[in-house]
Amino acid sequence: MAPVGWGIVGYGWVARDYMAPGIREAGHRLVAVCDPNPACREAAAAEGARTYPGLAAFLADPEVEAVYVATPNHLHREAVEALARAGKAVLCEKPMAAALSDAEAMVHAVEAGSIFYGTAFDQRHHPAHRAIRERVASGALGTVTTVRIVYACWLGRDWSAAGQPNWRIDSVQAGGGALIDLAPHGIDLIDFLLGEPLTDITALTQSRVQDYAVDDGALLIGRTGTGALASLHVAYNCPDALPRRRLEIVGTKGMLVAENTMGQTPGGTLTFHDGATGRTEPVPFDGEASPFTEQVRAFGSALRNPSERVAYSAARDLHTMRLVARAYGQG
Repeated sequence: MAPVGWGIVGYGWVARDYMAPGIREAGHRLVAVCDPNPACREAAAAEGARTYPGLAAFLADPEVEAVYVATPNHLHREAVEALARAGKAVLCEKPMAAALSDAEAMVHAVEAGSIFYGTAFDQRHHPAHRAIRERVASGALGTVTTVRIVYACWLGRDWSAAGQPNWRIDSVQAGGGALIDLAPHGIDLIDFLLGEPLTDITALTQSRVQDYAVDDGALLIGRTGTGALASLHVAYNCPDALPRRRLEIVGTKGMLVAENTMGQTPGGTLTFHDGATGRTEPVPFDGEASPFTEQVRAFGSALRNPSERVAYSAARDLHTMRLVARAYGQG
């Protein structure tokens, strides 16, 4: 496959520390970065990318084929609409937007421009989660009854990366707190693992520990159309030294438990518990493969081979965004 020429809009810590290396490791090229921050442009230039302070010149760069949008959430809509008009393929960070109305407008722009679009749900590409999906589909767990997810971290007011302010605790820029930032990964992952989305959802949020206005924790419960139940605990108030990333898939024949697989980094463990004997066994997977690298590889392959784009759906991602809004009691 010919290497894809990537552009990045918003060169913050996730783009710098995970996406740019993922592009390199996948054998693609980072050709251009758009960011108004001079320090971010300087960091991108050090990677060999052309840099632009605004979208107009960036969009005119002929070598940019696919664009990763990693701005603060409230700026996703502006970038995606401009990219759709320019006919660029787009991989937009989750959540789709800070507000449901913006996400709806983005889908309209994607459809009007007939562009290839995906939301950056990198957890779909973690090898352990792919192994879970295969075992669920094979019937090894029997009838899946429950999915339980804990995805938590510590995010204090003074947190920063690459010298940038912590926009994730600003309700205007982020659209919420721990729930809107972390829960979309779990909501989408349930759909990926089970092959069906949640249809019902409700949540309780808390602002208990951190000294900012957005929620620093949430408990969500949901149910798929066939009746599988799900619970998600997401938090910005869990010390990073504690166990805080766990995924359990429970079925009538057994259970799979993944620990430390949720997140941007490779590795973790996956264990099968036999429902008849209680026997446990490790489930092998590629512990070296970065979910970001695998995400870049999959998106690039689908860009080159349109038959693979069935794995991507703006409508499905909008459904996830609607579930997040419903969890917040909106709509």
